[in-house]
Amino acid sequence: MSDRYADGAARAVEPLLYSLSTLLIALSPAAAQETAAAATASVQVLGHYDNGVGTSDAASQGVVTAALIANRPALRPGELLEFVPGVIVTQHSGDGKANQYFLRGFNLDHGTDFATHVDGMPVNMRTHAHGQGYTDLNFLIPELVDRVSYKKGTYYADEGDFSSAGAARMSIANKVKEGTATLAMGGNDYLRGLVANSMPLAGGNLLYALELAHNDGPWSTPESFRKQAGVLRYSAGARDSQYSVTAMAYKGAWHASTQIPLRAVDSAAMRPYDAVDPSDGGDTARYSLSFDTVRRNADGQFRATAYAVRSDLTLFGNYTYYLDDPVNGDQARQTERRRMLGFDVAQTWFGKLAGMDMSNRVGLQARHDDIAPLALYATSRQRVVRTISESRVKEGSAGLWFDNTLQWNDWLRTVAGARYDSYRFDVASDIAENSGKVDAHIASPKLAVVLGPWNKTEFFVNAGAGFHSNDARGTTVHLTPKEREPAEPVTPLVRTRGSEVGVRTELAPGLQSSIALWRLRSASELVFSGDAGDTAPSRGSQRSGVELNNHYIANSWLLFDLDLAYSRARYTETDAAGGHIPGAVGKVASFGATVHDLGPWSGAFQLRYFGPRPLIEDDSRRSASSAIAYLRTSYKLSRRWQLSLDIFNLFNRRINDIDYYYASRLPGEPAGGVEDMHFHPAEPRSYRLTLKAGF
Repeated sequence: MSDRYADGAARAVEPLLYSLSTLLIALSPAAAQETAAAATASVQVLGHYDNGVGTSDAASQGVVTAALIANRPALRPGELLEFVPGVIVTQHSGDGKANQYFLRGFNLDHGTDFATHVDGMPVNMRTHAHGQGYTDLNFLIPELVDRVSYKKGTYYADEGDFSSAGAARMSIANKVKEGTATLAMGGNDYLRGLVANSMPLAGGNLLYALELAHNDGPWSTPESFRKQAGVLRYSAGARDSQYSVTAMAYKGAWHASTQIPLRAVDSAAMRPYDAVDPSDGGDTARYSLSFDTVRRNADGQFRATAYAVRSDLTLFGNYTYYLDDPVNGDQARQTERRRMLGFDVAQTWFGKLAGMDMSNRVGLQARHDDIAPLALYATSRQRVVRTISESRVKEGSAGLWFDNTLQWNDWLRTVAGARYDSYRFDVASDIAENSGKVDAHIASPKLAVVLGPWNKTEFFVNAGAGFHSNDARGTTVHLTPKEREPAEPVTPLVRTRGSEVGVRTELAPGLQSSIALWRLRSASELVFSGDAGDTAPSRGSQRSGVELNNHYIANSWLLFDLDLAYSRARYTETDAAGGHIPGAVGKVASFGATVHDLGPWSGAFQLRYFGPRPLIEDDSRRSASSAIAYLRTSYKLSRRWQLSLDIFNLFNRRINDIDYYYASRLPGEPAGGVEDMHFHPAEPRSYRLTLKAGF
């Protein structure tokens, strides 16, 4: 570790530890009242988190349970990922579109380098019409999410494509405690209805749920987001020997609220909630059928998941206005229809080696995407002006992985593994020169060393290699779709290498803390641009940082969370443009207080800080920082009736969800456009009142 990195980490850790110590001093009287309360605290921590000493292979790995998810408000389903410490979830163009994600110095765009799964099904869409790794979580019904298991880094053999920064696996509950009917209302014509229940059936359990929602938002052109989602799930068997079959369906449509130029607002030509092109918008659908089974015996465990997904997207967006086409404007239509099939099987064997406990796991993951049409059109007010590109893509992959866990003694455990991934890209383009087939392969070793526990404290050392795939169209490109200029094919699979050292402790009664210092190198920051239909050249990168996460039980009904993260992101190759990576988040903080079962009362307060980011390589243009707070207050009217009030942007802060810096052109401006800040404002303070009835 270089002195420069160590000094930077020390400077970052010092204020974090000061903040933590201040919080603990303030809360310590409640924690120290009696030993019995401390014992209760330990149980309650595990009720919201399954991150105890001895449960993970890295300090940055953990599990969030439904008990915590149920108590916190969320403006959008995608914000479920903010339960992963250090993750920021925002939006830049309509609630029906996939969110923007940030973690560990990455602007992850719509999901690249963060892998997300729901019930074993990959959510990241590779070779997507809008963006590589596109992760749209709007199909989720948050009340049905049972657990969120998260990992960060390249150290896990069972995680493959898109997982270099991290991965989250969400599982749907097999049943609900009781049937519920929920009706929520709020400002801007927000309306949501949900019915969910489960019942015994044929020796198993049948779960069903239906959600309908509408929201206009604060935008001058009402967003008119409409959501229809349903889940039907049958499960049977015991916890360690069971199976489930799940059908999910989702449809969404909306008018977009795309980012706008700052100069138009400063000149009073526009208001923050206006749109340059009010015809932007989209519609999407997702249908899936999945099967999952686990079988446990004395010698091992077998697990298998198989899935079939059908998804559709039509998206209209105009981000440069009249820069390329001063007559019709720059709106583009991105369209895709996808059929995805896949499976994930793994076998674990438990045994001993020279008297030491040992387990071996081997797994095979396969996926095939058939995408047709996959198209980009120039449009004006959603009317097609010309075709930029049309393709049919078939992309198949298989990943074989293995890991070995060996308990050398009471204080030393190792996990050594590796995976091998093979990809096949098959592109049929309307531009003959851009058609072709490409094969690619990559091997990724992994290692974790766990020391302890000593005094309820354990230490971790992790290292490994990972990768992310590039858009299939970029692997066969020879002419740019718009200008028809020569282009070089991109590297199909981009190598990443990461390492981490960390500590987790439960030494203080009721407090669970972890700290991790990490580093990640990527061979290339190049990503396919769905807006342009081609790839922009980029350089290799290095990111490093420190994370401090804390969960503290003050007493049996009060939980505090404090998560702090600092990261540094730079290109590794020198260029006159500069060494900063645009959009790379540096500082993130989250503070939460959760109250549960305080008589008829429960609720939560959540404050999130999103630090400033460089917007161009020389760091001469930066976004502002932002802080936003949510509040939920719930009251049980009776055993079956509950009333909740959610307040979003509690302090009504005038902040931005996201900022960009690039050239655009408004009517009357020079042909070359104007370099300017473009922003999407956060929604002002809003209220949602929810009435829930049990049956």
